[in-house]
Amino acid sequence: MKFCDECGSMMKKQDDTWICGDCGFEELADEAETATMTSTESQEESGAVDMSDVDDAEIGPTTTVICPECDNDTARYEMKQIRAADESETRFFTCTECDHKWREDDH
Repeated sequence: MKFCDECGSMMKKQDDTWICGDCGFEELADEAETATMTSTESQEESGAVDMSDVDDAEIGPTTTVICPECDNDTARYEMKQIRAADESETRFFTCTECDHKWREDDH
């Protein structure tokens, strides 16, 4: 991955040139530098994870919260950073009874 020296945006490689999609700045590619970069083109996608043999206690922590679908009062949760780094994390819930999924975030 290469970033533009002019505006800081991510650049894309076309043939032997790096081109900024935002400001149009172009720079010749250094093949030695490019060879050490990791590309997503050569990476394989990972498939779905089979969770059928995993005990519920191993899936994650639980908390007391009311499910909006079945009114059960226990859900598993996980925290994820889905917005900017300077904003709070979002908590995702999964009901332990009906497997309904929902999220809670600060606004």
